[in-house]
Amino acid sequence: MTDRPRARRSAPRLETRPRPGNKAPALAITVRAQSRQWRGLGNLAALRAQVTQATQAALAVAPVRPLDGAELSLLLTDDKRIRIVNRDWRGFDKATNVLSFPAAPPDRIAMSPMLGDIVIAYETVEREAQAEGKSLHDHLSHLVIHGLLHLLGEDHESEAEAQQMESLEVAALARLGIADPYADSELVARPQAVSAISPQAPTRDHPPRS
Repeated sequence: MTDRPRARRSAPRLETRPRPGNKAPALAITVRAQSRQWRGLGNLAALRAQVTQATQAALAVAPVRPLDGAELSLLLTDDKRIRIVNRDWRGFDKATNVLSFPAAPPDRIAMSPMLGDIVIAYETVEREAQAEGKSLHDHLSHLVIHGLLHLLGEDHESEAEAQQMESLEVAALARLGIADPYADSELVARPQAVSAISPQAPTRDHPPRS
């Protein structure tokens, strides 16, 4: 992913079929609200319920199926704190919307008991939602889906990868009754995410992807 705006267009539609006889795996999700600003969306239990719904929607369409009970950590923070992480691990000294830290490389993530960490910053998410005329609730769900797809190995370094990832996001959001975020607007900044391998201590042995 790059930091430049890109032309917005409807993502190609994927035909996502339910896995026969199988439900999406149930993840062990930890949600922490580091900034009190997130309380505007409800208490921690309400936020956890929303995050769980978003992850289930993403898992229903994701090509990679993680282990049942795999651990996922979500940190709801603010621009000040995410700017530090973005500076230290991406080299961009500015706030961003979402950062993802996979616990294992893409070829091993399906068998990993830990998926990794997602970090989301309130002020940036709020500004984006207002600018794009969508609810903060819906935009948060989109970024959770985007971040989880990164943990499962999806990326958008090339246009083909971007179209694939956007299609998965649109399909997942549709399951939540949320409209295609890539349609009906001329410009959009693609959600920002970085990948490092360890969720506890990111390492530069695996270059961040943004």
